[in-house]
Amino acid sequence: MAQRSNLPMSLARKFIFCLMLAFMFAGSAFAAATNSLVWQMPSGRVSADVHGQALWPLLEDIAHQTGWHIFVEPGANRKADVKFSNLPAGEALKKLLGDLNFALVPRTNEASHLYVFTTRMENATRPVAVPAIVKPSPQRHSTNELILKVKPGTDIDALARSLGAKIIGRSDKMGLYKLEFADAAAMETALGKLKTNADVAQVDYNLIYDPPVSAQRSATAPLAPVSLTLNPPGDSGRVIVGLVDTPIQSLGSELDSFILKQISVAGEATGTGTDPTHATSMAETILRAMSLAAGGSTSAQILPVNVYGASESTSSWNVALGIQAAVDGGATVLNLSLSGTSESAILSDVIQQAIAKGIVVFAAAGNQPVSTPTYPAAISGVVAVAATQGGSLASYSNFGSFISLALPGASVVYLGGQAWVVQGTSPATAYATGVAAGTKSGTSMTWAQILTAMQQKFPIPAK
Repeated sequence: MAQRSNLPMSLARKFIFCLMLAFMFAGSAFAAATNSLVWQMPSGRVSADVHGQALWPLLEDIAHQTGWHIFVEPGANRKADVKFSNLPAGEALKKLLGDLNFALVPRTNEASHLYVFTTRMENATRPVAVPAIVKPSPQRHSTNELILKVKPGTDIDALARSLGAKIIGRSDKMGLYKLEFADAAAMETALGKLKTNADVAQVDYNLIYDPPVSAQRSATAPLAPVSLTLNPPGDSGRVIVGLVDTPIQSLGSELDSFILKQISVAGEATGTGTDPTHATSMAETILRAMSLAAGGSTSAQILPVNVYGASESTSSWNVALGIQAAVDGGATVLNLSLSGTSESAILSDVIQQAIAKGIVVFAAAGNQPVSTPTYPAAISGVVAVAATQGGSLASYSNFGSFISLALPGASVVYLGGQAWVVQGTSPATAYATGVAAGTKSGTSMTWAQILTAMQQKFPIPAK
């Protein structure tokens, strides 16, 4: 019998329906953050999901997406609270502008003019400036540390001494080392020397990854806690999700059976508190997606790898060690719900080695609405995941040609009986990981078939 080449239709529909419910409970605290307006040019079709958005930022968004010159009558004001999909521009403007009058005037040798007014078109004299395109912030790095990979046989201790550096991190198995210098000037001088050293395969700054987005307490939630039954995994063919993230907390007796013993590469963390950590939120999101994709039972499990230790941020050094630890621990799929704007050659190499072993890697596209690549999502072979809201690309989500999938960007999680919500491309990535792992554990489909099916089920909406 031929292998199935698609996700079960009923489960896929149920999965999408349940995930979309996550957006219903957000309330006013999340309204501004989740407003979405997608103006498809040149077709002129518009989709929107906006709640309480003031006129001026709404018109700035329209000007940015369309290129129109927009003029407003002084004193005109309203708040948009509408939701629609794929409407022509004229109908979309009627819904967005409500009782305000407008006139869209095409121009021969320039962009169209849109006049918004309460009395007469001639009184719409205040121009709406097109906001500058958001540029990603440069990724920070340690000011006195470098990480390098050396070729076999290299005397790393002698190399460090020649540079006046101290070895403060090492993985002899991987040939990776972290060097500390007296100051930034000494680091930069050493960087120039190491780039031309025949014994050095790669050298990088030690990049800093900012703290992940925190979950927010929710008074009500339409989704019940995750319900999932563990099928005892066999000795072979196991599906293990390497969750490279913050420290993880107990999910409760039923769900803890899906969590393997945590590995920490950045030191142990104590006193994680009563709020869910990012890893806890991602683990529950992965398990919820597994439950929906696998029909309520699965043999897939999660291997949490703490790369943050007790710190709020982490580094490319810790992430590289964490990925390798997950691979060594038997992970068959990796979840990287973190992102930065700079590529690390060393981190890319570690990921490429994992991919070469048949490990599937999902990574978050990032929460700055730009098309420039983010890393590790943009590394070749990595499955980059964007976030959706209401069927449209979420307003905060990164976009661009490097992205492979787009899934809902909000998740309901529970800790100690309290419901929380986490939002961003991180939960979107966790959903993707859970769908893939849950499907793999319950079918004979290959990873390639699963990813092909997911691209059909979770396409990237137009920006």
